[in-house]
Amino acid sequence: MTDLRAQALTFRELHIPGRPLVLANAWDTVSARVVEEAGALAVATTSAGLAWDLGAADGDRLDRDRALEAVGLIAAAVRVPVSADIETGYAEDAQGVGDTVRAVLAAGAVGVNIEDALYGPDQARRGGEALRSVAEQAERIAAAREAADSAGVPLFVNARIDTYLRGAGDLAATLERAAAFLAAGADGVFVPGPVDPVTVKALAEGVDGPLNVMAGPGAPSVAELSSLGVARISVGSGIAQAAHALVRRAARELLDTGTYESLAGGLDYGELNTLLGKGR
Repeated sequence: MTDLRAQALTFRELHIPGRPLVLANAWDTVSARVVEEAGALAVATTSAGLAWDLGAADGDRLDRDRALEAVGLIAAAVRVPVSADIETGYAEDAQGVGDTVRAVLAAGAVGVNIEDALYGPDQARRGGEALRSVAEQAERIAAAREAADSAGVPLFVNARIDTYLRGAGDLAATLERAAAFLAAGADGVFVPGPVDPVTVKALAEGVDGPLNVMAGPGAPSVAELSSLGVARISVGSGIAQAAHALVRRAARELLDTGTYESLAGGLDYGELNTLLGKGR
């Protein structure tokens, strides 16, 4: 656990408002190695990309063992700290979230994202509510914190708040959740959805901890988000989606026209083979 603790401390120190940690989310070992080779200071997984890679849909449809086996392969493939997107915790209750965090540490990751959204049957059982109650989610975050602390690893717990993404709350509701989750033991707050400068600035000023936003085409640049006080910028499943779009374009071109222009610009075979052939 000594090396894991050192990596966790390093990862925590990368969250600086105004000088954010920039994460190009990966979903398998090759994407993680490519991201690391590009100069990333850390690797974060995308739960959607990882689920798709394993043949499952996103949204709490992947079981813990399969997900964390993949996280373990990613952590073993790179030297930089790894943060695992664990959806809602791969567990029905707070105790199960604690078990998941222990498994995350065993896999070699030093950070987690935990969502407050409800999906599928769980959502249906609760009358279609989009989010867990503040109290229930705080209990789950507290369980994650306790599990990590008991292991002696300062795991970075990133509390994802889906008020905007699910249309389930405004700025005030988001800040209320953020305060409760930080009090429960979260280290940072992740609010995917809003990228307009006014809202991002209000979130950065209103959240008493590092703010993570999710960027993509049309969003302000890293420099602009930095100036608003953001401490972490990630792209979610965006890179995975772009990669899979290339697969579809190339396949359709090959099958429909019999040409290969979509393959231009790919990574050199030797370069990629050498990268993956290097020891960790």
